[in-house]
Amino acid sequence: MAFQWPSIPYPPSQEGFWAPVTSTINWCEEDYYVTIYSAEIVNTLTNILFIALGVKGIRNCLKYGHDTIFLVAFIGYVMVGSGSFAFHSTLKYPMQLVDELSMIYSSLIMLYASFSLQRSARFLQVLGVSLVSLGLFITLYYHYLQDPVFHQNAFALITIIVVVRSMYMMEVNLRPSLRKKATNGSGSSSKALQLVNEQRDKIILKEMWWMVAIGLSIFLGGFAIWGLDRIYCSNIRRWRRQIGLPWGILLEGHGWWHIMTGVGSYFYIVWAIWLRYCMTQSQDKYALNWPGVVSSLPEVVLRKELKPAAGSNGHLKGE
Repeated sequence: MAFQWPSIPYPPSQEGFWAPVTSTINWCEEDYYVTIYSAEIVNTLTNILFIALGVKGIRNCLKYGHDTIFLVAFIGYVMVGSGSFAFHSTLKYPMQLVDELSMIYSSLIMLYASFSLQRSARFLQVLGVSLVSLGLFITLYYHYLQDPVFHQNAFALITIIVVVRSMYMMEVNLRPSLRKKATNGSGSSSKALQLVNEQRDKIILKEMWWMVAIGLSIFLGGFAIWGLDRIYCSNIRRWRRQIGLPWGILLEGHGWWHIMTGVGSYFYIVWAIWLRYCMTQSQDKYALNWPGVVSSLPEVVLRKELKPAAGSNGHLKGE
């Protein structure tokens, strides 16, 4: 007889406390099979990571005085997790709107952050009004259509613009050769100081690209798993029931989407905070604290708080 892991059979779905389902979309996790108070228990609980990382980011912003726009971004991040928690618990259309529209609003906040640095007051006013108008249009049109594909495409487009814009600014402002072209080689620093700063910024740039690569890989990996979850849902449900609980939880693709996009989004906001400090020449006051590329999450802290670490490259583990 083949070895089998100890497991518990999946209980049948039952009438839920929040029934009937009124959302325009449902997921591959079966409804109300664990408790009547949560329609999709795994999809609900995986949002706790979103909330926890959002609180971590808020505390970091308050502690180190990061720009207010990033505090607002992390508050929006918590709202995404909370809205998704409520949506998957109830599968009610109003909670679906809270979940999905908070994703749009949070991405628009980061879009503002990407285009607002060192801009005139007039530009900031126009940018703010334009993004508020865009958010209002998406809200009303999505409520009219009630088509999740529209929301997904709108969110994806805004996210792509934000990431590409940030990559562009990172290269232009940190890559020494591109920075010299952008500034026409101007500057009053001595040659020796310029060389030191260039070496520093090359190290920072390498670290940032690591953040981009890891953050995007996690985010896109979650999207791919969610895609497989949608395409092969009937097979996955059968497999889950065959292997039983708790192992079937590992086949909840949308739950993995929550975990992986939560981590990927956290990476992006921290990257944006660090990029802004680098763009304002604050690299000597603040630093990226990232002791382990895989074993820990990055955060931007005051450089004086970093403890020396053997084998440090100057930023990942402190100086």
